[in-house]
Amino acid sequence: MLSKVLIANRGEIAVRVIRACREMGVRTVAVYSEADAGALHVRLADEAHCIGPAPSTDSYLNGARIIETAQQCGAQAIHPGYGFLSENADFAEACRKAGLVFIGPRPEAIRLMGDKVAARQAMRKAGVPVLRGEHCQRTGKNDVLRAADRVGYPLLIKATHGGGGKGIRIVEDPDALLPAWDAARAEALAACGSDALYMEAFIPGGRHIELQILADEYGHVICCGERECSVQRRHQKLIEEAPSTVVSAKQRRHLGKMAVKAARRCRYTNAGTLEFISDGKGRLYFIEMNTRIQVEHPVTEAITGVDLVKEQIRIAAGIPLRLKQEDIRLRGHAIECRINAEDTELDFLPSPGGVEELTLPGGPGVRLDTHVFAGYAVPHYYDSLMAKLIVHADTRVEAIARMLRALDEFHVRGVATNVRFLKDILHSDGFQAGEYSTDLVAHIVAQRRKPRRHHDLREVARRLWAALRHHPDE
Repeated sequence: MLSKVLIANRGEIAVRVIRACREMGVRTVAVYSEADAGALHVRLADEAHCIGPAPSTDSYLNGARIIETAQQCGAQAIHPGYGFLSENADFAEACRKAGLVFIGPRPEAIRLMGDKVAARQAMRKAGVPVLRGEHCQRTGKNDVLRAADRVGYPLLIKATHGGGGKGIRIVEDPDALLPAWDAARAEALAACGSDALYMEAFIPGGRHIELQILADEYGHVICCGERECSVQRRHQKLIEEAPSTVVSAKQRRHLGKMAVKAARRCRYTNAGTLEFISDGKGRLYFIEMNTRIQVEHPVTEAITGVDLVKEQIRIAAGIPLRLKQEDIRLRGHAIECRINAEDTELDFLPSPGGVEELTLPGGPGVRLDTHVFAGYAVPHYYDSLMAKLIVHADTRVEAIARMLRALDEFHVRGVATNVRFLKDILHSDGFQAGEYSTDLVAHIVAQRRKPRRHHDLREVARRLWAALRHHPDE
């Protein structure tokens, strides 16, 4: 077993990994930017080291500095969490060359699945259904138009090396194609470092279903069921649940077998997630694979009893999976809400600032993954995620009621949050019935949108000024 692990991340996922390591008797090393000097993960780790200024490019994305820190403090392994360097094959390779264990897949697997076009080809060879799509190697106007005609409208433009909803555009007709293509290229280059794009068929009213797998170094692969991730805003997930209301037991077994077969074919190891889109007629198509732990992993943990982070660490240490497929039994229903520091009345404007008061929910079946505490300053440099609220109950109806109760108990003063908006989603007829799709949030936003008040622009300016005053170095 590993004895010392460096966590190359921040926020709630860094706290989550530290807690798993502590229970396993593994010492932890936190790294932090100057903006995170007082963060919870810094306090909880056995030791902590500053790796640079607040901007992530100078700290959490500085792979060389992180590896150097790991070597200096005697860490054996690096856990990347999610985001930042978690799906960076070059970083995983650099860890290996430095004699460090990367707690994740092999660099080869990250490269294969990080290239969305290559991943689609690999899945197709493994017999997994894949949406109709086109990779545009030539980006001339006529080449793009012809490729779109072969895919058909409506279609999705997606970044080949993208993630987190970056570089994605929905195109309804040929007139909108080229402007959307140029905008997606610019966004993909800024966010992902590559402007390579591809197109795939868009399924209006589709549902986003993902499968969680675990694979060890000895060819053992298991599927831990599916998660429903269709509640999204601008391709960013807000609420996840497990199991999905539209996946039957028979379909679950079939999808699980496909996922296991695909992982073996790609020689995949550690935790991973295969993402699918449902066409509303019971057919699911592969869209991409995430080669890391997911933000929404707690709902799978709740219904399976499997600690996915601990399994990640054991697999990276070369320990064979102790679980077999028949050991995975789904119990009850789980829901996760992502609580963000943002003002939903001002078009979801981020709301950085000091947390003056904080009351957290609890009780039976309630789990809260957070790094926030009273007195904490939410920085504007990073993602606005404050907490993940997870509930588990015997039935979906009970889980919804439990989540609404827990959200009522969540109180914060000093920053705006999306708690009220999350409750609106949970109360909606579509969510209550389990009959919703990826356009649910757009409908709710349209219904609750009010005419713009004259003072809104002044409020936006006030918030931005407050953020700058809170971080005068910017």
